[in-house]
Amino acid sequence: MRTGEVFALTWNDIDLESRIIKVNKTVYAKNKNPIGRWYIGTTKTEGSEREIYICDTLYSILFNYKEQQDRNRKKFGKKYKKYSLEKIKNKYGKVVEYVIAESKVRKDEVDMVFTKNDGTYSGTDVIKYPFKIIRNELGIKARFYDLRGSFATTSLRNGCEIKDIAEVLGHRRIETTEKYYISSTEKDKIQVAKSFEKSLKIFNNII
Repeated sequence: MRTGEVFALTWNDIDLESRIIKVNKTVYAKNKNPIGRWYIGTTKTEGSEREIYICDTLYSILFNYKEQQDRNRKKFGKKYKKYSLEKIKNKYGKVVEYVIAESKVRKDEVDMVFTKNDGTYSGTDVIKYPFKIIRNELGIKARFYDLRGSFATTSLRNGCEIKDIAEVLGHRRIETTEKYYISSTEKDKIQVAKSFEKSLKIFNNII
């Protein structure tokens, strides 16, 4: 998922029973106004709206995280932060986006997935510190978004079809996946030659 898609998730988007994540919106920051700084809008493209299967590892992580969040909600009680989505309309009265606004009541409350222990929602800022550590202390030049490329490359190397990978990534065209998300190393190129050589040996043995 894209960074904005991940941090726009609410628990209504995650069906743990059916093991499905519904991707249908994204979050982004704007200049802070009295209501809030984080806004919810549509996905990057129409093709970006999709459903993603929850594997066993992710299921376990989300299930345990949800239980921890519920415990935090009870621990902080009335001090636990609550949010709602306030409509933002254009001059024609059409709703174009929503601002994530802190709410004092549970009415129309939106249950954001990724929050701090006290329920505070900080959008994509929550990943700034860990990736700062990754860059500065480990010397790895990486962004959260780069994990999409790692996912695509690993999935392709493990035998997945490029079309299926593109759909999971939210790409309408497989060319986008091939051009920008699949990486190739010297080891990969050597493996191509070895794989072809292996095929030749099998073919010669058959003859």
